[in-house]
Amino acid sequence: MDMHQPGGHGALGRLVAGFDRFRQDHFEADHDLYDRLLDGQQPEVLVIACSDSRTDPAIICGARPGDLFVVRNVAALVPPPSTDGAPHGTAAAIEFGVKALGVRDVVVLGHSFCAGVRCMLDHDHGAQRFDYVSDWVEVAREVRAEMDGLVTEAERVLVARRAEQAAVLTSLRHLAAYPFVAERVAAGTLSLHGWYFHFGWGVLQAAAGPEGPFRQLDAGEQPLPAIGRAAEPRAVRCPVA
Repeated sequence: MDMHQPGGHGALGRLVAGFDRFRQDHFEADHDLYDRLLDGQQPEVLVIACSDSRTDPAIICGARPGDLFVVRNVAALVPPPSTDGAPHGTAAAIEFGVKALGVRDVVVLGHSFCAGVRCMLDHDHGAQRFDYVSDWVEVAREVRAEMDGLVTEAERVLVARRAEQAAVLTSLRHLAAYPFVAERVAAGTLSLHGWYFHFGWGVLQAAAGPEGPFRQLDAGEQPLPAIGRAAEPRAVRCPVA
């Protein structure tokens, strides 16, 4: 059988087979959940995550359908507010999650070995490799300025990890600047979190504030927000290593 034809065992064939397992293990096994979802979604958490195929937030956090409203883009970046009249996909998704769905928490989820952040660190306007990525990662150009001269070239891995975490903090500060976000944070109805997943170590870290630092989250812990008031204790769905 041709592995590139429908029904084969290539990448798309594995997805179709995976959908069949999903139907059996989840859809058919939990009719009540999917019946409730027919009435609409009511997620409590909005996650802004990277498009990286290795860091799916629903898989990392063991989330069920309906638990998370997810925005994914290169490097999990939040651009600063803009009123230039141009389309803004990430901002639109954040606005919908906050204003229409009424999420209680927003998590910016960065990760280790992020190619988008490394592209931003290595960006050379005279030798662009991408038509769109280079301009997009400039959203966090302040991170590159912060990293310049931080440590020697021999510590490049450390620079990258610190830049990945700094990008999360930059996105948090941009997020807090949106008026509809700031209003809800001030009212105590919305909290902002900065998380960093190191998939080489299998650990999840959280920012203690809008300038950091990051500390490891323990299993079952109720994470405190980086920006906003701590919510009332409730079950935490995201297991950590």
